Amino acid sequence: MPRSFTTPVSTRIRFPAPGRSGRAALALALSLSAALSVAGAPVACAAGAAPAPTPRAEAQVLALSQQIMAMRSVVGEGNETPRVAAAIRDALVAGGWSAADVEIVPLKDTAYLIATWKGSNAKLKPLVVSGHMDVVEAKRADWQRDPFVPVVEDGILYGRGATDMKFNAAQAVSSLIDLRQSGYKPKRTIVIAFSGDEETTMATSRAIAERLKGAELVINVDGGGGKLDEATGKPVYWAWDGAEKTYADFKLEVTNPGGHSSAPRPDNAIVQLSRALERIGAHHFAAEQNPLTKAWFERAAAFESDAATAAAMRAFAADPNDEKALAVLRANPSTVGKVGTTCVPTMVSGGHALNALPQRATANINCRIFPGNKPAEVMAELARVAAEPSVTFTDVSEGSTASPASPMRADFVGAAEAAIHAAWPGVPVIPMQASGASDSMWYRSVGVAAYGASPLMTKDSEEFSHGLNERVRLSNVRPGLVYYNALFTRLTQ
Repeated sequence: MPRSFTTPVSTRIRFPAPGRSGRAALALALSLSAALSVAGAPVACAAGAAPAPTPRAEAQVLALSQQIMAMRSVVGEGNETPRVAAAIRDALVAGGWSAADVEIVPLKDTAYLIATWKGSNAKLKPLVVSGHMDVVEAKRADWQRDPFVPVVEDGILYGRGATDMKFNAAQAVSSLIDLRQSGYKPKRTIVIAFSGDEETTMATSRAIAERLKGAELVINVDGGGGKLDEATGKPVYWAWDGAEKTYADFKLEVTNPGGHSSAPRPDNAIVQLSRALERIGAHHFAAEQNPLTKAWFERAAAFESDAATAAAMRAFAADPNDEKALAVLRANPSTVGKVGTTCVPTMVSGGHALNALPQRATANINCRIFPGNKPAEVMAELARVAAEPSVTFTDVSEGSTASPASPMRADFVGAAEAAIHAAWPGVPVIPMQASGASDSMWYRSVGVAAYGASPLMTKDSEEFSHGLNERVRLSNVRPGLVYYNALFTRLTQ
């Protein structure tokens, strides 16, 4: 079984300031790794399997995580994403990469990183290990702890980027360094590609995908993951994603001459817009299903505690036009996004004075579009549903592109299941389609299969990505390395 990382209740560890050298941080993490280890055998490495993680790799996950989590890689003035890239570059060079094989490309206030580990067979297309180095904003006044001063308490690492996704990046990088230092020689070239603005405009994400459009497949460590039981802390299931919905924003606008509020007109901009919004809010797009979502409904139903919802999940998997099942699933926030395209009003503004008829009223409709549908088609359907000729529609989406679902490739599925079972024997595996957006969509849009496949296991009650007091359990360290070592070797042998 995986070795757990726990600390006594009284233990509180603050990591060194960002300026501390990587060597000193690693030394601290090595001692921390020993302190966190408890008696018990490490995850077994069967004959012919990937090398077992070394204690140094376990320590480096912590050291590199704390180093880059202390850097405020947030868009805008003072963006330290280039420093994160430099820290990862330094770790790779110290781990065996030549400086020439690690490239940092500046772009506006950020940067992206591409590091290449050349395989022995140049005819094989490369495997891309994808992720991002930027994080969303976090204010010290809002957090219980400083979000950019990583701290370990009771076996949990707190700080911005703990789950999204600096810990994931550090773990994947540490695994590759461990493999290289163990003597592993991949046949297929491995490319580490970390973007620098995934949380905002995704300009670096798009640039990377364009450069790597000749890749065989992408493992995005910013996606997928598993669920831990709230009471026991044991894994319940693990999921990988092979598709995601397209993000889109549509601006609705009504304008008219306005006038004095004492002389109302029949063509009131706010009223006209409100009628359109009411119709849009009541509209359901056609139910849709693909192999990923069908498999998710079939397998995830076994873990649904509500009997009615579980029955609806199974019924929808069997027949996506089952209206009774759809009514249940559309009423549930956790499943409504999985049965088709969704669009919802998120912002509204109108009028310019308390005693004047509005000359302008606007609203934003945010849509998450099921793969295979074009944003222009969705916007046209919204216009038909609104049925208000005075309302104009404009696509104002930024940092998004439509992308198809990746196929359920046997090589990836087999490697991912074998890898996660090496780390967590017997854990159920569920394919899924993500509702959020990630760098994967840019690869898929240029024809490269991409899979969100992080080994991170989290309790629902401890999921705080983008939120306050973000955290990750250090019990993920060794199993995650076991997983990555197995996955990377199986896909590059």
